[in-house]
Amino acid sequence: MRRYIGEIGLIITAIIWGSGFVASAVALDHYTPYQILAARFLMGVLILSIVFYKRFNKTTRSTMIKGMILGVFLYLAFVLQTVGLQYTTPSKNAFLTAINVVIVPFIGFVIYKKRLDVFELIGAVMAVTGVAVLSLKLSSEINFGDMLTLACAFAFAFHIFYTARFVRNEDPVLITIIQMATAAIISIIVVLFKGETTFAMESAGLLPLIYLGIFSTTLAFLLQTVAQKYISETKAAIILSTEAFWGMLFSVLILSEVLTGKMAIGAILILGAIIVSETKFSFLGGKKLYIEKK
Repeated sequence: MRRYIGEIGLIITAIIWGSGFVASAVALDHYTPYQILAARFLMGVLILSIVFYKRFNKTTRSTMIKGMILGVFLYLAFVLQTVGLQYTTPSKNAFLTAINVVIVPFIGFVIYKKRLDVFELIGAVMAVTGVAVLSLKLSSEINFGDMLTLACAFAFAFHIFYTARFVRNEDPVLITIIQMATAAIISIIVVLFKGETTFAMESAGLLPLIYLGIFSTTLAFLLQTVAQKYISETKAAIILSTEAFWGMLFSVLILSEVLTGKMAIGAILILGAIIVSETKFSFLGGKKLYIEKK
């Protein structure tokens, strides 16, 4: 039952992040990327601290260290993705970010000699292929923005992997608050360093920013952290990759983007990836397959 709760929590997280594409597009017309990150993380830590302040007396040195590590990975992932987007196309940015799905299982395999689940690996490859079909416009050119986005994929992969590892023995709520506080502090320092202290107060910009802060940051990352207590990191990465599918769906529904056959094929591949990793074809009487590191 807990596994299903974890999966539902991650699906909701992916849906929220998918809707966040629309809010981010609107917010970027009013604020710089660094201002958006600072506002999102600051709102996140303030809301979570007010709601869960009674848990602070359970904070340990271990919780602080693990939360800060996740916070650094979190900020690096977002800032590399944001800056990378300034030098590459949105489609390549989305695709290269999604490569984290394939990186996640190999982190455990290479560093911790954790065996690879063959069906989860197949699902991960299917998910990346689906995102590629969904968003990528074929181009052999590799630029600085692509390299930054690839680095972002590694940061997201490490964030997902270590979230699953850390929440086994820690309070997921405290871990979320500490990582959010760490990312917020780094964000504010960067904004001050860049001199981007003028903040627009028009409702057209504030409303999508508030949505990003409350839903795409506070609620989504809390759900992700709690859910990863009950589900493997590879399966978590696959489910979170459906963010691209939900982003496409919300773009069609809200921004009136035209649904194409290419989008449909990409969506089928992403959803198929979840089916493969979830069922492992057990309904066909197949055995579980693993790759061991010798």
